Amino acid sequence: MATITTTQVAHRPAASPAAVLIRTLILALTIGTAVIHASLGGLLFLANAAGYATLALGLVLPGPFATQRWLVRLALAGFTAATIGAWFLFGGRFPLAYIDKGLEVILIGLIGIELWQVDGGPRGIIGRLRDLATAARRRLTPRAGR
Repeated sequence: MATITTTQVAHRPAASPAAVLIRTLILALTIGTAVIHASLGGLLFLANAAGYATLALGLVLPGPFATQRWLVRLALAGFTAATIGAWFLFGGRFPLAYIDKGLEVILIGLIGIELWQVDGGPRGIIGRLRDLATAARRRLTPRAGR
């Protein structure tokens, strides 16, 4: 396991104010959506709120989790898109639902911006997914002599 020295931390580039704002808005919208779903009651809404809360936690956890934050962003975008899709198919049409869907659409847009800025956009994400698949294949492939 690689360790990060204080020298490496000191030389890490500082995030721009715009990047900090985007990350803060993503976190706020994720928590806000979790609160809205939790306030609706019912097992499905509570499970959805727990999903959003868990993903919000993944956005801020330090240490080894921070290196995999790109996966959390992808998961959050997919989870949010699935939530919107489920609402279109089965959801109630009341004012708070429309507000929440608007927040979720903004959330997906901000995640897209952050994925582009931090992770290199589609090309960077595809490269990371390829690296992840290669690493998994290496772990699962039996080696001679074992």
